[in-house]
Amino acid sequence: MTRRGWLLFGAMGIIWGIPYLLIKVAVRDFTPASLVMARTGLGALLLFPIALRRGDVTVVARRWRPLVAYTIVELAIPWGLLSQAEKRLPSSLSGLLVAAVPLVGAVIALGSATRDRLSRLQVAGLAVGLAGVVVLAGLDLSGAAAASIAEVGVVVVGYAAGPAILARHLSDLPALGVVAASLLLCAVLYAPAGVARLPGHLPGWRVIASVAVLGVVCTAAAFLLFFALIREIGPVRATVITYVNPVVAVTLGVGFLGERAGWSTLLGAALILAGSVLATGRYRRGAALAGKAPSGAAPAAVVGRPPGRPLGAAER
Repeated sequence: MTRRGWLLFGAMGIIWGIPYLLIKVAVRDFTPASLVMARTGLGALLLFPIALRRGDVTVVARRWRPLVAYTIVELAIPWGLLSQAEKRLPSSLSGLLVAAVPLVGAVIALGSATRDRLSRLQVAGLAVGLAGVVVLAGLDLSGAAAASIAEVGVVVVGYAAGPAILARHLSDLPALGVVAASLLLCAVLYAPAGVARLPGHLPGWRVIASVAVLGVVCTAAAFLLFFALIREIGPVRATVITYVNPVVAVTLGVGFLGERAGWSTLLGAALILAGSVLATGRYRRGAALAGKAPSGAAPAAVVGRPPGRPLGAAER
Protein backbone atom coordinates (compact mmCIF):
# COMPACT_ATOMS: atom_id res chain seq x y z
CA MET A 1 0.00 0.00 0.00
CA THR A 2 1.00 3.63 -0.27
CA ARG A 3 2.28 5.53 2.74
CA ARG A 4 -1.04 7.38 2.89
CA GLY A 5 -2.87 4.05 2.84
CA TRP A 6 -0.85 2.74 5.78
CA LEU A 7 -1.39 5.94 7.77
CA LEU A 8 -5.15 5.77 7.22
CA PHE A 9 -5.15 2.05 7.99
CA GLY A 10 -3.28 2.59 11.28
CA ALA A 11 -5.51 5.47 12.33
CA MET A 12 -8.70 3.52 11.65
CA GLY A 13 -7.35 0.42 13.38
CA ILE A 14 -7.00 2.46 16.57
CA ILE A 15 -10.06 4.70 16.27
CA TRP A 16 -12.47 1.81 15.64
CA GLY A 17 -10.89 -0.29 18.36
CA ILE A 18 -11.92 2.28 20.97
CA PRO A 19 -15.76 2.16 20.62
CA TYR A 20 -16.08 -1.26 22.29
CA LEU A 21 -14.78 0.19 25.55
CA LEU A 22 -16.84 3.38 25.20
CA ILE A 23 -20.06 1.48 24.39
CA LYS A 24 -19.53 -0.79 27.40
CA VAL A 25 -19.28 2.29 29.63
CA ALA A 26 -22.15 4.17 27.97
CA VAL A 27 -24.73 1.35 28.20
CA ARG A 28 -24.51 1.54 31.97
CA ASP A 29 -26.93 4.48 31.75
CA PHE A 30 -28.04 4.65 28.10
CA THR A 31 -30.29 2.16 26.34
CA PRO A 32 -29.04 0.97 22.93
CA ALA A 33 -31.60 3.16 21.13
CA SER A 34 -30.73 6.31 23.07
CA LEU A 35 -27.00 5.66 22.66
CA VAL A 36 -27.20 5.24 18.88
CA MET A 37 -29.40 8.34 18.64
CA ALA A 38 -26.96 10.39 20.71
CA ARG A 39 -23.91 9.12 18.84
CA THR A 40 -25.25 9.68 15.34
CA GLY A 41 -27.04 12.87 16.32
CA LEU A 42 -23.83 14.41 17.62
CA GLY A 43 -21.95 13.39 14.49
CA ALA A 44 -24.68 14.83 12.27
CA LEU A 45 -24.74 18.06 14.29
CA LEU A 46 -21.06 18.55 13.50
CA LEU A 47 -21.02 17.52 9.84
CA PHE A 48 -24.45 18.19 8.33
CA PRO A 49 -24.34 22.04 8.43
CA ILE A 50 -20.96 21.98 6.66
CA ALA A 51 -22.17 19.52 4.03
CA LEU A 52 -25.36 21.53 3.51
CA ARG A 53 -23.44 24.78 3.05
CA ARG A 54 -21.15 23.14 0.48
CA GLY A 55 -24.08 21.77 -1.49
CA ASP A 56 -23.07 18.15 -0.92
CA VAL A 57 -26.42 17.18 0.58
CA THR A 58 -28.31 18.07 -2.59
CA VAL A 59 -26.03 15.87 -4.65
CA VAL A 60 -26.33 12.94 -2.23
CA ALA A 61 -30.12 13.27 -1.90
CA ARG A 62 -30.55 12.42 -5.59
CA ARG A 63 -29.30 8.92 -4.80
CA TRP A 64 -31.40 8.41 -1.70
CA ARG A 65 -32.20 4.73 -2.20
CA PRO A 66 -28.62 3.39 -1.85
CA LEU A 67 -28.04 5.99 0.88
CA VAL A 68 -30.93 4.55 2.91
CA ALA A 69 -29.68 1.01 2.28
CA TYR A 70 -26.15 1.96 3.35
CA THR A 71 -27.41 3.71 6.48
CA ILE A 72 -29.50 0.74 7.58
CA VAL A 73 -26.86 -1.89 6.80
CA GLU A 74 -23.77 -0.05 8.07
CA LEU A 75 -25.18 2.05 10.93
CA ALA A 76 -28.72 1.49 12.12
CA ILE A 77 -28.75 -2.29 12.51
CA PRO A 78 -25.12 -2.93 13.54
CA TRP A 79 -24.83 -0.11 16.07
CA GLY A 80 -28.13 -0.97 17.74
CA LEU A 81 -27.29 -4.67 17.99
CA LEU A 82 -23.72 -4.07 19.13
CA SER A 83 -24.90 -1.78 21.92
CA GLN A 84 -27.43 -4.42 22.95
CA ALA A 85 -24.87 -7.23 22.85
CA GLU A 86 -22.38 -5.32 25.01
CA LYS A 87 -24.86 -5.31 27.86
CA ARG A 88 -23.90 -9.00 28.28
CA LEU A 89 -20.60 -9.45 26.44
CA PRO A 90 -17.18 -8.14 27.51
CA SER A 91 -16.03 -5.29 25.30
CA SER A 92 -12.89 -7.21 24.33
CA LEU A 93 -14.89 -10.25 23.17
CA SER A 94 -17.17 -8.03 21.09
CA GLY A 95 -14.12 -6.63 19.33
CA LEU A 96 -12.79 -10.13 18.73
CA LEU A 97 -16.00 -11.38 17.16
CA VAL A 98 -16.25 -8.38 14.81
CA ALA A 99 -12.83 -9.31 13.41
CA ALA A 100 -14.63 -11.80 11.14
CA VAL A 101 -15.72 -8.90 8.90
CA PRO A 102 -12.93 -9.29 6.29
CA LEU A 103 -13.87 -12.92 5.65
CA VAL A 104 -17.49 -11.96 4.95
CA GLY A 105 -16.26 -9.05 2.83
CA ALA A 106 -14.10 -11.44 0.79
CA VAL A 107 -17.10 -13.69 0.16
CA ILE A 108 -19.14 -10.69 -0.99
CA ALA A 109 -16.32 -9.60 -3.31
CA LEU A 110 -15.92 -13.07 -4.82
CA GLY A 111 -19.64 -13.15 -5.58
CA SER A 112 -19.68 -9.73 -7.23
CA ALA A 113 -18.56 -8.39 -10.57
CA THR A 114 -16.05 -5.90 -9.12
CA ARG A 115 -12.31 -6.01 -9.68
CA ASP A 116 -11.62 -5.90 -5.95
CA ARG A 117 -10.73 -9.59 -5.66
CA LEU A 118 -8.23 -11.23 -3.36
CA SER A 119 -5.04 -13.04 -4.35
CA ARG A 120 -4.11 -16.37 -2.80
CA LEU A 121 -1.64 -14.60 -0.54
CA GLN A 122 -4.33 -12.21 0.64
CA VAL A 123 -6.71 -15.10 1.33
CA ALA A 124 -3.91 -16.70 3.37
CA GLY A 125 -3.61 -13.43 5.27
CA LEU A 126 -7.30 -13.50 6.09
CA ALA A 127 -6.93 -17.06 7.36
CA VAL A 128 -3.95 -16.13 9.53
CA GLY A 129 -5.88 -13.16 10.92
CA LEU A 130 -8.87 -15.35 11.72
CA ALA A 131 -6.57 -17.83 13.46
CA GLY A 132 -5.31 -14.92 15.55
CA VAL A 133 -8.87 -14.05 16.53
CA VAL A 134 -9.47 -17.65 17.65
CA VAL A 135 -6.24 -17.69 19.64
CA LEU A 136 -6.96 -14.28 21.14
CA ALA A 137 -10.36 -15.46 22.24
CA GLY A 138 -8.72 -18.42 23.92
CA LEU A 139 -11.15 -20.80 22.17
CA ASP A 140 -13.61 -20.11 25.00
CA LEU A 141 -16.95 -18.52 24.27
CA SER A 142 -18.77 -20.54 26.91
CA GLY A 143 -19.34 -17.58 29.19
CA ALA A 144 -21.05 -15.50 26.54
CA ALA A 145 -24.77 -15.50 25.89
CA ALA A 146 -25.65 -17.21 22.61
CA ALA A 147 -28.14 -14.48 21.70
CA SER A 148 -25.50 -11.79 22.11
CA ILE A 149 -23.05 -13.70 19.92
CA ALA A 150 -25.76 -14.00 17.26
CA GLU A 151 -26.35 -10.25 17.47
CA VAL A 152 -22.66 -9.58 16.86
CA GLY A 153 -22.84 -12.02 13.94
CA VAL A 154 -25.45 -9.78 12.29
CA VAL A 155 -23.17 -6.81 13.01
CA VAL A 156 -20.36 -8.58 11.14
CA VAL A 157 -22.52 -9.07 8.04
CA GLY A 158 -23.61 -5.43 8.12
CA TYR A 159 -20.06 -4.12 8.48
CA ALA A 160 -18.98 -6.23 5.50
CA ALA A 161 -21.93 -5.33 3.26
CA GLY A 162 -21.84 -1.59 3.99
CA PRO A 163 -18.55 -0.87 2.18
CA ALA A 164 -19.76 -2.92 -0.79
CA ILE A 165 -22.87 -0.73 -1.12
CA LEU A 166 -20.72 2.35 -0.70
CA ALA A 167 -18.24 1.25 -3.35
CA ARG A 168 -20.86 0.29 -5.93
CA HIS A 169 -23.39 3.11 -5.57
CA LEU A 170 -21.96 6.03 -3.58
CA SER A 171 -18.21 6.15 -4.17
CA ASP A 172 -18.38 9.00 -6.69
CA LEU A 173 -20.30 11.27 -4.31
CA PRO A 174 -18.74 13.75 -1.85
CA ALA A 175 -17.68 11.79 1.24
CA LEU A 176 -18.76 14.55 3.62
CA GLY A 177 -22.27 14.60 2.16
CA VAL A 178 -22.71 10.83 2.38
CA VAL A 179 -21.44 10.67 5.97
CA ALA A 180 -23.49 13.64 7.15
CA ALA A 181 -26.71 12.50 5.47
CA SER A 182 -26.40 8.90 6.72
CA LEU A 183 -25.72 10.02 10.30
CA LEU A 184 -28.70 12.37 10.27
CA LEU A 185 -30.95 9.69 8.78
CA CYS A 186 -29.87 7.15 11.41
CA ALA A 187 -30.44 9.65 14.23
CA VAL A 188 -33.94 10.37 12.91
CA LEU A 189 -34.72 6.64 12.67
CA TYR A 190 -33.72 6.11 16.29
CA ALA A 191 -35.22 9.35 17.65
CA PRO A 192 -38.67 8.03 18.71
CA ALA A 193 -37.30 5.13 20.78
CA GLY A 194 -34.14 7.02 21.76
CA VAL A 195 -35.92 10.05 23.22
CA ALA A 196 -38.47 7.88 25.03
CA ARG A 197 -35.69 5.85 26.67
CA LEU A 198 -33.23 8.58 27.62
CA PRO A 199 -31.80 8.22 31.15
CA GLY A 200 -34.07 9.59 33.85
CA HIS A 201 -31.06 11.06 35.66
CA LEU A 202 -27.87 12.90 34.72
CA PRO A 203 -25.27 10.26 33.83
CA GLY A 204 -21.81 10.35 35.35
CA TRP A 205 -18.96 12.13 33.64
CA ARG A 206 -17.44 8.88 32.32
CA VAL A 207 -20.68 8.03 30.51
CA ILE A 208 -21.04 11.55 29.10
CA ALA A 209 -17.41 11.57 27.97
CA SER A 210 -17.85 8.16 26.33
CA VAL A 211 -20.86 9.33 24.33
CA ALA A 212 -19.04 12.52 23.30
CA VAL A 213 -15.95 10.65 22.05
CA LEU A 214 -18.17 8.12 20.28
CA GLY A 215 -19.96 10.91 18.42
CA VAL A 216 -17.04 13.21 17.60
CA VAL A 217 -14.03 10.92 17.14
CA CYS A 218 -15.39 7.43 16.50
CA THR A 219 -18.25 8.57 14.27
CA ALA A 220 -17.86 11.98 12.60
CA ALA A 221 -14.08 11.93 12.15
CA ALA A 222 -13.78 8.17 11.73
CA PHE A 223 -16.19 7.88 8.82
CA LEU A 224 -14.42 10.59 6.86
CA LEU A 225 -11.15 8.70 7.38
CA PHE A 226 -12.81 5.41 6.47
CA PHE A 227 -14.13 6.78 3.16
CA ALA A 228 -10.62 8.00 2.38
CA LEU A 229 -9.25 4.56 3.25
CA ILE A 230 -11.73 2.80 0.93
CA ARG A 231 -10.74 5.09 -1.94
CA GLU A 232 -7.07 4.44 -1.25
CA ILE A 233 -7.02 0.64 -0.89
CA GLY A 234 -10.48 -0.68 -1.89
CA PRO A 235 -13.47 -1.90 0.16
CA VAL A 236 -12.25 -5.44 0.90
CA ARG A 237 -8.80 -4.50 2.13
CA ALA A 238 -10.30 -1.59 4.08
CA THR A 239 -12.30 -4.02 6.22
CA VAL A 240 -9.04 -5.66 7.36
CA ILE A 241 -8.82 -2.92 10.01
CA THR A 242 -11.16 -5.20 11.98
CA TYR A 243 -8.16 -7.49 12.49
CA VAL A 244 -6.33 -4.68 14.28
CA ASN A 245 -9.36 -3.40 16.19
CA PRO A 246 -9.42 -6.47 18.53
CA VAL A 247 -5.89 -5.77 19.72
CA VAL A 248 -6.96 -2.27 20.72
CA ALA A 249 -10.26 -3.51 22.18
CA VAL A 250 -8.58 -6.20 24.30
CA THR A 251 -5.90 -3.80 25.52
CA LEU A 252 -8.46 -1.21 26.61
CA GLY A 253 -10.82 -3.80 28.08
CA VAL A 254 -8.07 -5.30 30.21
CA GLY A 255 -6.49 -1.98 31.15
CA PHE A 256 -9.61 0.03 32.00
CA LEU A 257 -12.41 -2.44 32.67
CA GLY A 258 -10.47 -5.25 34.32
CA GLU A 259 -11.50 -7.83 31.71
CA ARG A 260 -9.41 -11.00 31.65
CA ALA A 261 -6.76 -11.77 29.04
CA GLY A 262 -5.00 -15.14 29.10
CA TRP A 263 -1.72 -16.43 27.69
CA SER A 264 -3.13 -16.34 24.18
CA THR A 265 -3.28 -12.53 23.98
CA LEU A 266 0.23 -11.87 22.66
CA LEU A 267 0.19 -14.77 20.19
CA GLY A 268 -3.24 -13.84 18.92
CA ALA A 269 -2.27 -10.19 18.50
CA ALA A 270 0.85 -11.20 16.54
CA LEU A 271 -1.18 -13.42 14.20
CA ILE A 272 -3.76 -10.68 13.67
CA LEU A 273 -1.11 -8.13 12.70
CA ALA A 274 0.67 -10.64 10.44
CA GLY A 275 -2.62 -11.49 8.75
CA SER A 276 -3.34 -7.81 8.21
CA VAL A 277 0.01 -7.29 6.47
CA LEU A 278 -0.60 -10.27 4.15
CA ALA A 279 -4.24 -9.45 3.44
CA THR A 280 -3.46 -5.83 2.52
CA GLY A 281 -0.61 -6.76 0.16
CA ARG A 282 -0.39 -5.61 -3.44
CA TYR A 283 -2.41 -7.27 -6.17
CA ARG A 284 -0.18 -9.36 -8.44
CA ARG A 285 -0.71 -9.91 -12.13
CA GLY A 286 -2.48 -13.21 -12.67
CA ALA A 287 -2.75 -13.91 -8.94
CA ALA A 288 -6.31 -12.76 -8.38
CA LEU A 289 -8.86 -15.47 -7.75
CA ALA A 290 -11.20 -13.96 -10.32
CA GLY A 291 -11.34 -10.87 -12.51
CA LYS A 292 -7.53 -10.51 -12.61
CA ALA A 293 -6.37 -7.12 -11.37
CA PRO A 294 -2.97 -5.91 -12.60
CA SER A 295 -0.29 -4.94 -10.12
CA GLY A 296 -0.59 -1.31 -9.13
CA ALA A 297 -4.19 -0.94 -10.32
CA ALA A 298 -5.55 2.43 -9.28
CA PRO A 299 -7.65 2.27 -6.11
CA ALA A 300 -10.12 4.60 -7.80
CA ALA A 301 -10.94 1.90 -10.32
CA VAL A 302 -11.41 -0.60 -7.52
CA VAL A 303 -14.09 1.40 -5.78
CA GLY A 304 -16.01 2.33 -8.89
CA ARG A 305 -14.55 5.63 -10.10
CA PRO A 306 -13.55 5.53 -13.77
CA PRO A 307 -9.74 5.16 -14.17
CA GLY A 308 -8.00 8.45 -14.65
CA ARG A 309 -10.79 10.55 -13.21
CA PRO A 310 -9.31 12.98 -10.63
CA LEU A 311 -10.77 13.38 -7.19
CA GLY A 312 -13.00 16.38 -6.72
CA ALA A 313 -12.12 19.00 -4.14
CA ALA A 314 -14.64 17.56 -1.70
CA GLU A 315 -13.12 14.09 -2.04
CA ARG A 316 -9.49 14.92 -1.28
